[in-house]
Amino acid sequence: MEAKISVVINTYNAERQLAEVLESVRSFDEVLICDMESTDSTLDIARDFGCRIITFPRGKHRIVEPAREFAIHEAKYDWVLVVDADELVTPELRAFLYDYIQRSDAADALFIPRKNYFMGQWMHCIYPDPILRFMRQSKTRWPEYVHAIPVVDGRVDRIPPRRTELAFIHIANDPVRAIVSKMNDYTDNEVQKRAHKNYGLGALFYRPFFRFFKAYIIKGGFRDGRAGFIRALLDGCYQVVMLAKITEAKRKGEIEEK
Repeated sequence: MEAKISVVINTYNAERQLAEVLESVRSFDEVLICDMESTDSTLDIARDFGCRIITFPRGKHRIVEPAREFAIHEAKYDWVLVVDADELVTPELRAFLYDYIQRSDAADALFIPRKNYFMGQWMHCIYPDPILRFMRQSKTRWPEYVHAIPVVDGRVDRIPPRRTELAFIHIANDPVRAIVSKMNDYTDNEVQKRAHKNYGLGALFYRPFFRFFKAYIIKGGFRDGRAGFIRALLDGCYQVVMLAKITEAKRKGEIEEK
């Protein structure tokens, strides 16, 4: 019997790019929308594409990870491809995944590269940005913290970065304002996630610098001109904000010193 694939998309007020995303995945065996109580036309768009829709109550959740765990285990088929509401799946990636699951040596999960855009151009400094998004639901658990990597009870493989035609296309192309807003939300969640770590004064120097150096030099951000320089600086700023919030929380007694 030929294996089938469910596409799982978590949404919250995702109307802006959802139609384009759904068009790119409509030929999979199932497209499951797990919505966190959207108030825009997200669900109307999903219905127009014939998607199966389930709801995960938004409540006080500010991150998607709790809904990820719920959604992947609601999918109809064991093989699950998790796609964000601002990511496109190329025809080449779709064909590759269907061929892959027929292999006798197929791993239980795959890291997939992703092309990210900033200021209207593909950023070398962010590529390959590998994300673990293709997996067997029966062997996967999704931890409930920001930027969590799924825990897979089995072998994990990677699509080589040189296969750029197999990369997700991240069409968000977020403006600086959106990146800074997300930085604030994400670093709030990092505080509890990293509460057990002790960062000294030196971390405020080396972590931002290393993130900038990694993005701009090691990963080739210099090839992206001024946009690459700015994006690398923002990567460094993320570390400054995260470390500052952790320090503040410990001084206020909101998290314990270890």
